[in-house]
Amino acid sequence: MTMALDRKIVHGPAFDPRAFRDTLGHYASGITIISGIDKDGPIGFTCQSFYSVSTEPPLVSFSVMANSTTYPRLREAGKFVVNVLAHDQHTVSNQFARKGTDKWAGIEWSPTAAGNPVIADTLMWLDCDIWAEHEAGDHYIVIGRVNEMSPASWHKEEPLLYFKGMYRHLRELDVPAD
Repeated sequence: MTMALDRKIVHGPAFDPRAFRDTLGHYASGITIISGIDKDGPIGFTCQSFYSVSTEPPLVSFSVMANSTTYPRLREAGKFVVNVLAHDQHTVSNQFARKGTDKWAGIEWSPTAAGNPVIADTLMWLDCDIWAEHEAGDHYIVIGRVNEMSPASWHKEEPLLYFKGMYRHLRELDVPAD
């Protein structure tokens, strides 16, 4: 049985990029800092487009704007860390989202075995080598092979979420998952 939708579908010349962005804002996501290190020191940027790809081999992915000034430095290094931000790290997210500033000012971090910067007090982290990169419109889709990750004892906080243009927190419900 097929149900007709009483909703106008927008496509073609009337497509509005801002409306598209607002629509996607209804999908809650976690916030990450993608970080790395090169000859000039630590580098990084805020990224909410992150997800797992495969467990065998262990692969993750993020998307980054093609005009990013930070990503080419990560590409050259060939490796990165995904730092998943904890619920109280919205100022860290804002700091790494700004252009033309010292994103690492006041940020405590420690290196992974590969030397990549792990931001203090994050929810969890994954250290990766760049596995593949794909052009996709005005972004690159970057796939990383996970080489090291935070230990289970690290995972004690709640995540920082982004929904409808605002930072959000989890609220527990008394409903078990199926």
